[in-house]
Amino acid sequence: MRNEFALIDAIVEGLGDRATGDWVSVGPGDDAAVIKATPGLAQVASIDTLLPDVHFPAAAPAQLIGYRALMVSFSDLAAMRAAPRYCLVSLSMDESQGAAWVASLACGMADAARELGVYVCGGNLTRGPLNIAVSVHGEVEHQHLLRRSEGQPGQQLSVTGALGAAAACVRTGQMLPVDPKALTPRQHAYYRPRARFDVAAMVQAASAGLDISDGLSQDLAHLCAASGCGAALQSLSIPIGAGATLEDALFGGDDYELLVASNEALPGAYTIGVLTTEPGLTLDGAPFAAKGFDHFGNDQ
Repeated sequence: MRNEFALIDAIVEGLGDRATGDWVSVGPGDDAAVIKATPGLAQVASIDTLLPDVHFPAAAPAQLIGYRALMVSFSDLAAMRAAPRYCLVSLSMDESQGAAWVASLACGMADAARELGVYVCGGNLTRGPLNIAVSVHGEVEHQHLLRRSEGQPGQQLSVTGALGAAAACVRTGQMLPVDPKALTPRQHAYYRPRARFDVAAMVQAASAGLDISDGLSQDLAHLCAASGCGAALQSLSIPIGAGATLEDALFGGDDYELLVASNEALPGAYTIGVLTTEPGLTLDGAPFAAKGFDHFGNDQ
C-alpha cells in the first residue's frame, strides 16, 4: 500500500471534477473545506457510517461501494426536501484495500456526485478496519423543510417508487458475485439506489415525510410516532419492485424511496393508505407490527 499522501492524491484524482466546484472555495488538500452558503437558506446536514458486511458486502467492487455510500447518505437530505450541495468522507482502511481499490471507490463516489450535482470537497483518511463515514450537506428554504412530525389523521400516505427489490437481493443472496457492467434488476436496486431529489416537485404538497431505509413498516412507524397518528395500509396499493414480495417491501429496507403524507393525491406517486386517529398500523384492516433493520436489535 502506498503512503497516506499518495493515497489522498489517488482519491482526489478519482474524484476528478467532483473535488471542487462552484460553491467550494477550498477543497481537498487544506486543513478544512470552505463552502459558499446561499444567503437566506437553512443549512441541512446528516452523517452516515457504512460498515462492511453490514451496509455493503466487503467483497463487492469498490466502485459500487462508493456509489452506494454516497447515494444512501444523501437520501436523508432528499427526505427533508433539501437541495444537495456537498459532502465530506472519512475513510478507514487496512492493507487489504490497496491504492487501486481506493481509487475505484473514489470513482464510484464521483459517479454518484455527478448525478446529484454535488462535490466531495474533503474528508479524512486513516489506517484501520474498513469504515466509510459520509457527512452530507444541503440547503432549503425553511418553509419548504419536510419533517416527520407534521402528519395529520386523514392524510393520504404515498411512496415515490417501487419497494422491496434491494431487500430481495439481500434475502436471496444475490449481492455476490456482481459485475458492475451487468447488474441484475435486484442488484441494481441494491447497489445503485437513487436519492430522490428528482421528485421534489412531486412531493411539493406533502406535509410530512422521510426516506425508506429500514423498511416501509418501520419507517412508517417512525412517521406515525412523530406525528401522533396511526396508519392504515392497503396491500394491493403498495408498488412491489422486480423479483420482490410484499414482505420484502414492508420489512426489508434499502429502498430509499420517499414516504410522504399529504392532503391530496400526489401526481406520479403511489397512494398506499391513510394516516388515522387510532394508534398502530393496520394492513387491509388487520393490525400488524412494524419491523425492519435495527443495528442494535436481537433479530437482524
